[in-house]
Amino acid sequence: MLAFLFYVILFVIVIAGLILAVPLLRRYLVTNQILKIFRKMLPQISQTEQEALDAGTVWWEGDLFSGKPDWKKLLAYPKPQLTAEEQAFLEGPVEQLCAMLDEWKITHELKDLPPEVWQFIKENGFFGLIIPKQYGGYGFSALAHSEVVMKIGSRSGTAAVTVMVPNSLGPAELLLHYGTEMQKEHYLPRLAKGLEVPCFALTSPEAGSDAGAMPDFGIVCRGEYQGKTDVLGMRVTWEKRYITLGPVATILGLAFKLYDPDRLLGKEEDLGITLALIPTNTPGVNIGRRHYPLNGAFQNGPNSGKEVFVPMDWIIGGQEGVGQGWRMLMNCLSVGRAISLPATSVGAAKLATRTSGAYSRVRIQFKTPIGYFEGVEEALGRIGGNTYMMDAARVMTAAAVDLGEKPSVASAIVKYHLTERGRQAINDAMDIHGGKGICIGPRNYLGRTYQQIPVSITVEGANILTRNMIIFGQGALRCHPYLLREVNAAHDKNPDSASMAFDEALIGHAKFTLRNTANSLVYALFGNHIKDNAPESATPETATYYRQLARFSASFACIADIGLMRLGGSLKRKERLSARLGDILSMLYLCSATLKRFEDDGRPDSDLPLLHWCMQDAIYRMQQAFDEFLANIPGHFTFVGLLRILVFPLGKRCKPPVDALTHEVARLMMVPGAVRDRLTAGIHVPTAEHEPMADLEQALRCVIECGAIEAKLREAVKLHKITDHGDGQIAQALQLNVITAEEASLLEKLKDLRSKVIKVDDFRPDLESETKDLRNAATGNSNTAMSAKGAINANYTISNDVTDEADGANIVSAGNSTKTTSRKKSNPVTEESKTIETIK
Repeated sequence: MLAFLFYVILFVIVIAGLILAVPLLRRYLVTNQILKIFRKMLPQISQTEQEALDAGTVWWEGDLFSGKPDWKKLLAYPKPQLTAEEQAFLEGPVEQLCAMLDEWKITHELKDLPPEVWQFIKENGFFGLIIPKQYGGYGFSALAHSEVVMKIGSRSGTAAVTVMVPNSLGPAELLLHYGTEMQKEHYLPRLAKGLEVPCFALTSPEAGSDAGAMPDFGIVCRGEYQGKTDVLGMRVTWEKRYITLGPVATILGLAFKLYDPDRLLGKEEDLGITLALIPTNTPGVNIGRRHYPLNGAFQNGPNSGKEVFVPMDWIIGGQEGVGQGWRMLMNCLSVGRAISLPATSVGAAKLATRTSGAYSRVRIQFKTPIGYFEGVEEALGRIGGNTYMMDAARVMTAAAVDLGEKPSVASAIVKYHLTERGRQAINDAMDIHGGKGICIGPRNYLGRTYQQIPVSITVEGANILTRNMIIFGQGALRCHPYLLREVNAAHDKNPDSASMAFDEALIGHAKFTLRNTANSLVYALFGNHIKDNAPESATPETATYYRQLARFSASFACIADIGLMRLGGSLKRKERLSARLGDILSMLYLCSATLKRFEDDGRPDSDLPLLHWCMQDAIYRMQQAFDEFLANIPGHFTFVGLLRILVFPLGKRCKPPVDALTHEVARLMMVPGAVRDRLTAGIHVPTAEHEPMADLEQALRCVIECGAIEAKLREAVKLHKITDHGDGQIAQALQLNVITAEEASLLEKLKDLRSKVIKVDDFRPDLESETKDLRNAATGNSNTAMSAKGAINANYTISNDVTDEADGANIVSAGNSTKTTSRKKSNPVTEESKTIETIK
């Protein structure tokens, strides 16, 4: 009986082996049956979804999805470097622009950039960063673009948005990739020189994230244009909102659905989403009104038009661009997601790092710097660690774009995680600054950034959507080595080619899953002893992290495959499960960037606390995401239990950063030096007298210099040599020879600087600054004009003194921002503003 059973089993194995080994038999008996099931499981994919899936390229995130990342390949990428020309631009025009910016005046009084700043931006080519030199632009790298936006963003969110939008998703980039030569030659030089101000209108009131549902439409027709009749074109009707630079734009990029009911262009009626460039002075274009996004003074507003005639050659790419709009947008989206928003978020985080570290050392409570309290240390550690990792991801992703990649998944990762970590950094900074942070005014260097952070969270794909649907939902198909091939085969209408393609992908997929299932278990058990999981060049401090990432990469590939097989198309609707898988992929990417940064920086020992904090925090988060996914995936407890064994055979052993490590990071942020400078490199640090940040920087240096002197004072007080605990303490210490005259002078200087740092702005009872006098000056009262001029030149009075600053620039703003005409006009300098400029 046993012999018979043995032969039966052997026969089954041989038959199964033959079936699997012979492609024709395998396809007929196995693959085609699985293909039928797969087609039933596969969710419907709309045209816009398909174009989004096809857009961009797969870069390092594909390695992470493979379950076996090639660390040598990652580390072989050269360290990103700016050219001499790019560095000179940062040190010249960008620094000059930052010095011209006063975010309080911009947001509170002007509600716009001052006219001279607008002019400086245009004249110095800030709108032409990405436009090639042949068209009059700079042709800068993605890294340089990122550095420019980051530096400006650390000074003024208004100016950063104004500069980044023309260089992000908009007319310039779309023209570069898809415009006709005539369109390029006409518009690109004008955009580069600031002769045209661009905007791009995509979002409609009823179609935000669901752009495929946009109600805006155009009808192909013949009409009259510039005196010519029978011109082929479209009558376009639209209503858009949230359009940055819209109120002041001279050229409007517009997305709409195009229809051809009279078949003037061919056989199809529904031609798809199309993009056109429309001068805003075109009859019927309604533009100029403004939104007011959370005290942000950047120009943003709605626009609309009804049956506006648009010639066919205004379509981006000409007539060949008809219906190609969504593909164009998806392929160009990487710049906005990968460059601009991460750059502004990193600028905000670096601002939080530099100011919070200094403030925590200068501000004294209970006779102790507040940064020495463990609660404040915790917040400081988060700020510093997040900033280190954010900057690493920003630089690595920009470098990928410069290598020719359009990393659609990586761009979604950095957009979501850098904006969220930027928000965390600013929130922590506000907690540390306390009352100084929440009282808005010219001396508050955090308040406006705090108010405007939700803008970056919302735009270019809201973060809830990005995390729950895009990172893994798009990443699974794009990064998986076989899944997209299986999906494409399932959509193939030819039975023979579909069967062959699906069979090849399925066999590869099966081997891929088996390998990662085995590796997930083996790496979890023995990963710390597998040398191949870390590059040979790794130091002992970093080798363990490479191995942990290799282990979790294999576990991620395994769990993602099993989850896809278990849930099929319903995973698209299980957004929270998808989000957790996306979190794992994101942490793998962010950790890779952090290790790459440490290597590129030359492995400085002084940065090790930052590296350890980032890696331990992210790996712990990754572990938690695995745990939450396994706790919520539907299935019998045996099935879930087996999955848990594959990932955590020894239990959850990763721990978050310990308090001692957070303490080290916090202390690094409170001391001037190379670590602090590297951590905040690239932001604008004001040096002009009476700049709040300049006072803070000076106070930090002074408090360090006075450390030993203050220790002598404390000892003298302890021994009851000094009995004065008030303003006379320094004088008494000098009189008793506890300190020298030079030391007394230094302590007095520190006392004055501390006072400046901790004081906050106050205003008249009606919360108005002194601009009324300047309004009188603008109407011709010479005495008031002289008084106003003095107020402009006077230093700002802080804390308990009444504010006497006035520049009247809000009059200029009023002249510009109240226009609601139906077409865009140039920004005229009003008679009032001319008078103000004369006063200045």
